[in-house]
Amino acid sequence: MKLEPGWPCNGPLLRLAEDVAHRLIAAFDTTTGMPYGTINLRSGVPPGETSITCTAGVGTFIIEFGTLSRLTGDPLYEEVAYNALKALYHHRSPIGLLGNHIDVMTGRWTAQDAGIGGGIDSYYEYLVKGAILLEKPELMSMFLEARQSIEKYLKKDDWFVWATMLRGHVTLPVFQSLESYWPGLLSLIGESDAAMRIIHNYHSVWRQYGFTPEVYNLGTGEASSSRESYPLRPELIESIMYLYRDTRDPILLQMGEDILRSIQHSARTPCGYATIKDVRDHRKEDRMESFFLAETTKYLYLLFDPDNFIHNPGVRGTVIDTPNGECVVDLGGYIFNTEAHPIDPNMLYCCHEARQGINISEVYSIYQILEEEDNIKFMTMIEANTNETKITQSNNNNNESVIENKTIDHTEPKERSDENEPEQNQVLIKTESRTGYVNLDGTERENANESNLSDLVKETINKYYNDTINVETQEIVKLSVDEPTAGSSQTVEVDDIIVPEKSEVQLPSVTKTKEVMNMLPKVIQDFLNSDWKSKPKCEPQKMLERIRREQKYPDHPDVYKYELLLTPAPSFLQRISLAGEFLNKKQLEL
Repeated sequence: MKLEPGWPCNGPLLRLAEDVAHRLIAAFDTTTGMPYGTINLRSGVPPGETSITCTAGVGTFIIEFGTLSRLTGDPLYEEVAYNALKALYHHRSPIGLLGNHIDVMTGRWTAQDAGIGGGIDSYYEYLVKGAILLEKPELMSMFLEARQSIEKYLKKDDWFVWATMLRGHVTLPVFQSLESYWPGLLSLIGESDAAMRIIHNYHSVWRQYGFTPEVYNLGTGEASSSRESYPLRPELIESIMYLYRDTRDPILLQMGEDILRSIQHSARTPCGYATIKDVRDHRKEDRMESFFLAETTKYLYLLFDPDNFIHNPGVRGTVIDTPNGECVVDLGGYIFNTEAHPIDPNMLYCCHEARQGINISEVYSIYQILEEEDNIKFMTMIEANTNETKITQSNNNNNESVIENKTIDHTEPKERSDENEPEQNQVLIKTESRTGYVNLDGTERENANESNLSDLVKETINKYYNDTINVETQEIVKLSVDEPTAGSSQTVEVDDIIVPEKSEVQLPSVTKTKEVMNMLPKVIQDFLNSDWKSKPKCEPQKMLERIRREQKYPDHPDVYKYELLLTPAPSFLQRISLAGEFLNKKQLEL
């Protein structure tokens, strides 16, 4: 497969990812900087959308958005995601715990149960993985602080319970299957001994039932009667895979085999693998979650394939040419996001640290891309006109109506001058560079880069579309009709519906409108009377400028401790100074 010039800092999938992220950004336009839980990809935050979001929903962006910023050079995504993490850290309780749900407009906790399971889990996961992937030690400091509170208030004999976030009083002495990610997370920070003790507890539940139920009551030692299912979750095997990679303890392979045999024996069906409805009798439910294939099977495979390239310890790599010069990728150190998609940190380095101010989108225009073997062109198009027909009726000098077949685009209606109108059967192609966007309402943004294309690039584009897009010409149909006069009272036929030509639209009276409004349920009346229609659209750049200007949440104090260590290439004197050795130039010359 031939890659687009500038890869991995450019490419069609990266442009699609940036487009989706740009549509998601509106969710962060809140008073706290924490995002809404739901957004419409075309129109933004839905009218009447609740401002209450779970902690994980707020804090699970930094890996994806940070990666996107590092690859594209646009800091917007990483900064808004990092700001949301700082907002959660700012709203932690005095004892360092976080609740389960928070109001993103007020910062008020609406569910104050603290734990490491559902609703909170991936927040802690992304603090650790974000620190490693993006080299942000302040995120690691935030996690280590949180872990101290978790160890003090939530940990009970290598199990973790739920407690109040303000005082740490235990509210739910249960183990959730979702909590099984925790040992694997500890292995990433070098705490494998503690992780092994925890994983033995979790595996004991698996051996008791053959699966881990969604909720296991630590007091009774039994599966919860209302949460006894196992939807083929990956968290336990994920931790086993991480720990085996770290320790090579063969007992972990035995755990993995137990999981594999249970799934094969009780969950397998002729058409896939089914959710276990009840772990106590292994009844099946006609349902297979997508994360089973995306995560569970992937972690099982990687556990039993220790030589897989994903586990590369940095002994081999691939040299690629980028606009920033040669770069090495595939060196290992892959970071999995919470849905088990691997990210190569070396690619982020190629596009971010090595960029040195070079704008990839300007160096490699997407218009210059050709796949010679298959004659495929990778281009980003806002829209290429389809062969739909727009019937426009106009009067000519002979009182004839001319119906013209014209190719139209799918943008919002715009006023066009006659001189800019394309000729009949001419295809209007609009393209954009990688940094262009589509507005949330579907309209096209202004693209200032198109006029800067060279004649050669324009010629290549025109040749491509002339060769590949065939527009069927149709005869112009002329219909002879009588032109109606101004005083005519005849009826006019429109789309087979006969209506009086001079009929006026009768608007309902104010009284009638009020009567209809009063018939509606109160919740709908409140919605219609609200000012949601006048809510201004999100402007990402202004939002980013506001975040930077307000600095509502200061950086973690530890960020300043690492500034010297994180410089791309600290001088030799600086590096040895960290070890307490201060040498002057004369001593170095000796």
